[in-house]
Amino acid sequence: MKTIRLGKSSLLVPSIAVGCMRINGLAKNEAESFIRSAIDEGANFFDHADIYGGSKCEAIFADAIGMSPSVRQQMILQTKCGIVPGKMFDFSKKHILESVEGSLKRLQTDHIDVLLLHRPDALVEPEEVAEAFDELFQAGKVLNFGVSNQNPMQMQLLQKSLTQPIVANQLQLSITNATMISQGTHVNMLDSDAVNRDGGVLDFCRLNDITIQPWSPFQYGFFEGVFLGSEKYPELNLAIDEIAAKYGVSPTTIAMAWLIRHPAKMQPVTGTMNLGRLKDCIRATEITITREEWYRIHLAAGNILP
Repeated sequence: MKTIRLGKSSLLVPSIAVGCMRINGLAKNEAESFIRSAIDEGANFFDHADIYGGSKCEAIFADAIGMSPSVRQQMILQTKCGIVPGKMFDFSKKHILESVEGSLKRLQTDHIDVLLLHRPDALVEPEEVAEAFDELFQAGKVLNFGVSNQNPMQMQLLQKSLTQPIVANQLQLSITNATMISQGTHVNMLDSDAVNRDGGVLDFCRLNDITIQPWSPFQYGFFEGVFLGSEKYPELNLAIDEIAAKYGVSPTTIAMAWLIRHPAKMQPVTGTMNLGRLKDCIRATEITITREEWYRIHLAAGNILP
């Protein structure tokens, strides 16, 4: 497994992160087998959130693997906080500290390697976030900090008060959900693709050494379905299938390789609990598709070049 540096941190992480949002769908023995196999494959970066599975996924993960100091040393744990489901987003100091304590208890660990703020809180007070982060960092409970689904201005507003650098931003990105990429090729045009919807977050993250972690890398729309094999994307699947045949890999591998090929050095977050598909994702780190192949896939997804 290839590794990248996570933002400005000293943390070297696998190029593929393992998302654990669906681990509550596995039996305990299945979850244990999946986690151990992922670690054996070098995919030892596990992404969580305090709300996943009704706040049960973190505990299921730790129980399945039999968390202990020796096991903990084999993995990198990331979790997120800030969503109060169905009610609000909450970046208050009190909520952040309480959320982290809950995650530490459920994950059966004394520290979290990376903590992300999950969704932008309209009532965020950066100074209060900074106080929470400082307290967590000084206590050794959280080693690195980042955000999720935030634009450049939101990150700059936070960073103004933070002592620690924002090392990652988890954003929805896939071949079919790639406006952050396509709008960059339509600068100074009058078409809809030229609309800057995210404040130039891709270039901002590259300029500031913030690692983008694409979530839902195989989804189209907002959890509307997987584009691989979908009748909605015949031209895209034809292109992916032909390129996959050339490299002797699965379409899953090529779809993941498309993201990794981007020079931003992203760390895609998988959502699968199927070990075979995870291995297909990992294999994407072993190949580099050509510039022509990357653009062929990009155009086959419905994007246009002005």
